[in-house]
Amino acid sequence: MENTYKLVIIVGSVREGRFGPVVASWVAEQAHLHGGFDVQVVDLADFDVPLELPAASPKYAGADYPRPTGMRALTSALESADAFVVVTPEYNHSYPASLKAAIDWHFTQWTAKPVAFVSYGGAAGGRHAALHLENVLTELHAVTIRDGLAFPNYFTTWQEGRPLDPASPAYAKALLEQLAWWAAALRSARTATPYPV
Repeated sequence: MENTYKLVIIVGSVREGRFGPVVASWVAEQAHLHGGFDVQVVDLADFDVPLELPAASPKYAGADYPRPTGMRALTSALESADAFVVVTPEYNHSYPASLKAAIDWHFTQWTAKPVAFVSYGGAAGGRHAALHLENVLTELHAVTIRDGLAFPNYFTTWQEGRPLDPASPAYAKALLEQLAWWAAALRSARTATPYPV
């Protein structure tokens, strides 16, 4: 549908026992309820994402960039997305290495597309991770959404796969409304004129 946008929700942690898939599932449910998105959850644990990168930059290599075969479906999902939600924990005041590697293996897949952040953690709720991600993805010409979601002390504030705060769905709706607006504006702009990188 013309007014439906491909939303890729990325589970950024690959750590054993991670909580990310629970959060991503809830976010996907909220996105389905919103009605403006074709939703795909992409779990980085399902892909071969090495830390060692080729010498060439993906910015200049384009389609010839030598990614591992095991990353092909990840690249395809990122390429086809109109918008992203990155679900990330906070490790030592930042985000996981798995997420940085997935970002660095790509470039044009992020360009001129909106990215929202849903973070979780201890007292800070993963906010440090989200702030660091804003800097990184801005460098790749993505547009970051102001109204993210942060879940402090998720181990006591979630039950049966859902946040206990009754305001959480309303916060998610605000995030998704902004994401849909930017998805529409940026898809229209990319269609009209190639983005100058």
